[in-house]
Amino acid sequence: MADTSARTLRLLTLLQSHRYWSGEELSARLGVSARTLRRDVDRLRELGYPVEARRGVDGGYQLAAGAALPPLVIDDEEAVALAVGLQAAAVGAVEGLAEASVRALAKVVQVMPARLRRRVEALRTVTVPAAWRGRDDSDARIDPDALTTVALACRDTEWLRFRYGSADGRTGERHTEPHHLVRLGRRWYLVAFDLTRQDWRTFRLDRLAAPAPTGAHFRPRPLPAADAAEFVRAGLTGQHHPHRVEVLVDAPASTVRQRIGFWARIEEVDEGRCRILMNADALDWPAMAVGSLDVDFQVVSPPELAALMAAWGERFTRCTAPDGRAESGS
Repeated sequence: MADTSARTLRLLTLLQSHRYWSGEELSARLGVSARTLRRDVDRLRELGYPVEARRGVDGGYQLAAGAALPPLVIDDEEAVALAVGLQAAAVGAVEGLAEASVRALAKVVQVMPARLRRRVEALRTVTVPAAWRGRDDSDARIDPDALTTVALACRDTEWLRFRYGSADGRTGERHTEPHHLVRLGRRWYLVAFDLTRQDWRTFRLDRLAAPAPTGAHFRPRPLPAADAAEFVRAGLTGQHHPHRVEVLVDAPASTVRQRIGFWARIEEVDEGRCRILMNADALDWPAMAVGSLDVDFQVVSPPELAALMAAWGERFTRCTAPDGRAESGS
């Protein structure tokens, strides 16, 4: 009985991680006959899991959406990751998800074994989630339904149509092969092959509307980059930004790259110094990023960044003086 239960859980895990499995693949993974596989599928159905079967030469199984969410089978690491992810979503950029994330987080933590609950509580205690809002983020909210639709199309390799508003204000219909979603900084991006332009493109999700899967599937093309995140970063580097930031920092390139390399290009000057190069829509974020390094630095350009940081420094000095005013010259 123990072996049967463990095998059934293994089958459920496989079905949850893949849209469609052929019967031959599942039998091989589980090491059972086709007849035993059918019995295990029937057990899952009795437990409330809507497992669909396809007959014929290419027959197989997939886990369909049900009327209610049945119990999920996740391991310890996945449970902790889920709880931490819900905590981050509570302060994320997806419209309307904060309250739902808090409710879901409470439910997940409540049913966790004590050993996992302690891990999650420790992470929550020492972690301060932060959602920074720049001046250019007032209209960068994302529809959670659109995010889910795009994510499913990526997972299922299904052609996706949507309306897209480009940076110049023009709106048009796009027909794409969605490849991957990337969250970079404060925004979500879709990496996809544009079937109309016959080229790879990056789409901001806050500019994307009415995504609709077509029902037609495609064979994924090789991405012209090491990974999707690298493709997005390369595309953003080539875009026009009002501010080109260059800062010399008195710290090793490896240290600075570990802290803020996700949002900037870091070039080594010598063993103890490096150069930060960044394209920015607003100067608040570069000022915060450089200041967070807690080392000496020199602003090379633009002069507006130096002026902004000088103004911040004067304000900090004034506001932290004992009488609330900065002392006049010595």
